[in-house]
Amino acid sequence: MTTALYTASAAATGDGRNGHVQTTDGQLDLDVRVPKEMGGAGGATNPEQLFAAGYAACFHSALKVVAGRAKADATDTEVVADVSILPNDEGGFVLAVQLEVTVPNVDQDTARELVEQAHQVCPYSNATRGNIEVTLTVV
Repeated sequence: MTTALYTASAAATGDGRNGHVQTTDGQLDLDVRVPKEMGGAGGATNPEQLFAAGYAACFHSALKVVAGRAKADATDTEVVADVSILPNDEGGFVLAVQLEVTVPNVDQDTARELVEQAHQVCPYSNATRGNIEVTLTVV
């Protein structure tokens, strides 16, 4: 196995989705709550929001890498990740992701190509590929 470049560590305590999460380095220290849309009290972040934030940041970094390799202008790019939780046929739940990517300083074909390349580079995309539906939209 290859040596890890970095390992993040976080702990969840309390009552699962109505509890608390904290990284071991203390950089993230948040209450989590079931959103109102799912019958909870809301008022705090939730695992889907945390996943969306992580995926958006990771994919944006991958986009910047591939744009740099292609010498394409990645100024003012943006990635919005919408993470949905859906019931599955077995009584559990699955996630689905919609990535909306803005690449304003290149033509639409180049933007699509960069987004597809970023999808091959991004660790989140590689982790989710074949496991959950990920839709890419270039806006």
